Order: sequence, then C-alpha cells, then structure tokens
Amino acid sequence: MSHGDGGYRGDHPGDGPGGHQTRTRLPDEPGSGTYGGRRPSRSPRGLVGVVGVVVLLIAAIAFANRGDGGGESPGEDGKGGPAARATAPTGERPVTGSEAGIATGFPRTEQGAESAAANYAVALSGDGMFRTETRREIVDTIAAESSRERIRRDLDGAYTAKFLEKVGLKPDGSAPEGMTFVNRTIPVGTKLTDYGSENATVEVWATSLFGLAGEGSTRPVSDSWFTITLQLVWSGGDWKVESHSQKSGPAPVRSDTTASGAEEIAEAVEGYGGFTYAR
Repeated sequence: MSHGDGGYRGDHPGDGPGGHQTRTRLPDEPGSGTYGGRRPSRSPRGLVGVVGVVVLLIAAIAFANRGDGGGESPGEDGKGGPAARATAPTGERPVTGSEAGIATGFPRTEQGAESAAANYAVALSGDGMFRTETRREIVDTIAAESSRERIRRDLDGAYTAKFLEKVGLKPDGSAPEGMTFVNRTIPVGTKLTDYGSENATVEVWATSLFGLAGEGSTRPVSDSWFTITLQLVWSGGDWKVESHSQKSGPAPVRSDTTASGAEEIAEAVEGYGGFTYAR
C-alpha cells in the first residue's frame, strides 16, 4: 500500500527485520485528529541552520553574477563591444618559455594574445629600453620579423642622448653615481578590442614608476598612468608586436599615502622582483 493513498496508518506486520513490526507515521490530514492533531515544533537550531544556508547561497549567487553586466550576454558590454573579464586561472600554462627575460610561447587564443600584450607592454616600458644593447634585444624578442627593423629604428630615434640627458641619465642609459634609475611598469588590466587567428589588438592599462632615487635627486620617483595599444600578429608560433602606441590615463585620484624616501624606494625596486603576467 502506498504512503500517499490516505489509507491505513497502522502497523504493517513483517515490515521490519526479522518480521518485527514497523510503525509508519504518515502526514496528518487537515483537520484530522490523528495522533492527537499536534504538529511537531521546529527546532530553533535547525531553523537557524536553514536560514544560514539560504544566506550563503544567496551570497554565493550574487558573487558569481557580480560584474556580469546586469544579465547581458557573456562577453558583451551592452554596446556591441567585448566586456571586461576578470583575470582568472584557466588551468593551462600561460607561457612555455622566455627569451631575454621576457615571457614567450603564448597560446593562439584570445587570452594568449592578452597575456602576450601585458608582458610586452612591461618590456616596452621598462628600464631596459634606455640602453641600446638591451633595447635591441627586447625588440628582437617581441617584434614580428616584418616589423622588427622599423620598430628598432623608431625606438632608436626616440631614445637619443638628448632625451637620456633630459631624464637625468648618462649617454649610455646608466644612472649617475649614487642614484638608482627606476622605470617599472605594472599592468592593471587588458582589453581585447579585435581578434582573429592571425592578428589581435589589445589595450593594456598600466601604471608605472619612473625617476631617479637617491639623495639630492632632482627627478624623484613618481607614478604615472597610461594605456598602451599593441597590434599583434601570429608569427613563428607566437604572438609578436607589429606596432604599438601609447596615451595618458585613465588616472585615479591621488591618494593621501605619505611618500617614501629615496633610499626606501631604491631598496624596494631592487628587492622586489617583477611578474610574468597572464590573462
């Protein structure tokens, strides 16, 4: 006899192990006096547990859906363009090697292009660009073969002795005696604005530290914000730079953090290493 037929609610002989009787209690029917008609009270501890689980589930769902554009289609910002995606591990190695201290071997995917752009932006905006030998090594590593000569020529024309003198460096790009040259770029985020199997355009929003740390420096280390746009092409089994450009901002409001002394800044730059960036 099924439990839902509203029938017999008594004892079923032979239901239990060894033929013992097993009492089966079914839900009381509305208005019936079965079992005294008294409903068992809910335990306060059990109620708190249920409420706690519900709150956690709501919080988890809200966190998972945060930043999804209010229900818009994944990858869309509501204006026909790609939406920003939070950096997250994908389970795949972002790079398989490095050359000249720069990550190389990026996958032929959207995330691979963004990872390449972030790492190349760091190289193109680092202190290695101020020395002829290392600058050309960087260009040889990250530039597409078809664009390498042009990029090298353009950069050599930008990092002239006059420019180096203007920023307080020696003609060979080294810092004056007793000074530490600081030029470090930190990507904040990337945005893929165009993608194809052979090319990609990526914008890298970044902040940087630049200046000379040392007693009596007339060019103390300060921060700046900029966006560098890189045109990438798939060449030789990796993403390579075809061209790049840079513009100022977006820049946040300055904080009220007390500026550190020159010695502390120099020690921090020398003591804290950089990262390999991946999307």
